[in-house]
Amino acid sequence: MPLSPEQLAEIEALRASPQPTLRAVAPGMEKHLYTAQEVLDHGFVRVVDYMGDDAAICQAARVSYGKGTKSVQNDKGLIRYLMRHWHSTPFEMCEVKLHVKLPVFVARQWIRHRTANVNEYSARYSILDREFYIPAPEHLAAQSVINNQGRGETLTGDEAARVLEILKSDANRAYDNYEAMMSDEGQQGLARELARMNLPSNIYTQWYWKVDLHNLFHFLRLRADSHAQYEIRVYADAIAKVVADWVPAAFGAFEDYRMGGANLSAQALDVIRRRLKGEEVTQENSGMAAREWREFVDMIEG
Repeated sequence: MPLSPEQLAEIEALRASPQPTLRAVAPGMEKHLYTAQEVLDHGFVRVVDYMGDDAAICQAARVSYGKGTKSVQNDKGLIRYLMRHWHSTPFEMCEVKLHVKLPVFVARQWIRHRTANVNEYSARYSILDREFYIPAPEHLAAQSVINNQGRGETLTGDEAARVLEILKSDANRAYDNYEAMMSDEGQQGLARELARMNLPSNIYTQWYWKVDLHNLFHFLRLRADSHAQYEIRVYADAIAKVVADWVPAAFGAFEDYRMGGANLSAQALDVIRRRLKGEEVTQENSGMAAREWREFVDMIEG
C-alpha cells in the first residue's frame, strides 16, 4: 500500500478543513494539495505545500528590471523571455514541498540534486516497513552494450523469472534478518541504527523535499529525460504533471526551451551555417570528435 492508514486519515482531515487565506493561490495546484500520485509499486508523490505562481515570477522580474520589461506585452511573453535568456532568480520565487515515498537506490540518485531541502524518514528511530521495489517484467533489462550506465534488451522467459525470484527472495531474507537482529525476545537485540545496514537498497524510504522552481526545472530537465533511469524518471514525470498545472506559462516555456530545445556549441553552429550556404560538411571537416558528431547529427536530423 503506497499510503498507510494513518497517512490517509491525516490527508482526509486536512482536505476536510480548508482555511481561508489572503495569499495568492494557484487554482491548478490547489487540486493537487495532499493528493498522492502513485508511482512504481509502493511509491507516491504528493504536494504538501507551495508558494507562488506564474504571476509571482513576473512580479519578481518587474521589480528587478523596472522599465526594462515594459515592452513585454503579457506575463506569458515575459516568462518566455526569462526562460529563453536563462534568468534564474524570478523562478526561484516559487517553491513547492513534496512528500515522496521511493526506493532507497532512487533516493541516492535523487539526492545528487543538492539545491533543495530534505528531511528523510529515519531508520535510527523507526523500523522500516517490509516494502521493496520489484520491477515489473517489462522493466527487467540486460546491461547495455553501448552505454555503461544504461539498459539493453529486455529479459524474457526463464531468465526474467530467475532474476525476479532472486530479487524477491533476497529482499525478504534480508528483512527477516533485520527483524531478527532487533528482536528483544530473550536477547538484547541490535540497535536499529546498526540493523538497518543489512537492508537492501530496493527497500522504500520517505522524505519531504522542498525546492524552488528554478532548481526543480533543472531536476526535471535531467530526470524526466528519456535517457534517465526509468525508476527516477517516473517520479519526475509525476512531478512534471503537477508543475504543468501549478505554473502553466512557466512550464510551457520550460518544455519549449529546455526539454524540446537544444544547446549548440560554436562548432555546431558553424556547421549549420556552412550547410545553409550549401557546403557539404562531414565529421572529418567539422572539427568535431566522432561521438560529438554523432550526437549532433541525431539532434538535427532526428
